[in-house]
Amino acid sequence: MTDRELLELAAKAANVDVRLIKRRNTAVCEGDDYYEDLPEDRWYFVLKDFSQKWNPLTDDGDALRLAVKLRLVCGFVEPNCWAELPGQFPSYEACEPDPYAATRRAVVRAAAEIGRSMK
Repeated sequence: MTDRELLELAAKAANVDVRLIKRRNTAVCEGDDYYEDLPEDRWYFVLKDFSQKWNPLTDDGDALRLAVKLRLVCGFVEPNCWAELPGQFPSYEACEPDPYAATRRAVVRAAAEIGRSMK
């Protein structure tokens, strides 16, 4: 599953209203230049009202808010970190070389599985 698919399903699970934008030149494709600090020619998820970027794969705060909203349990069993809805949708990631990135990815993968299971 691609990062984009993971993020779309995680947003669905958490009922986070996001849109995908691509920044080109000095403006976002939606015509809003609020995100002029973003590198060009890359895709970004933003909240639907454009109030902020959203990416729990790269942002610790977004990942923690996602985990709390979905009531995920996170932990470490060396050499892995994991996240799950208690008893369901476990996601394991190797902690090395970056345990923070691995934990964020475990949270997003568990959230994506919840999103995939929703109708």
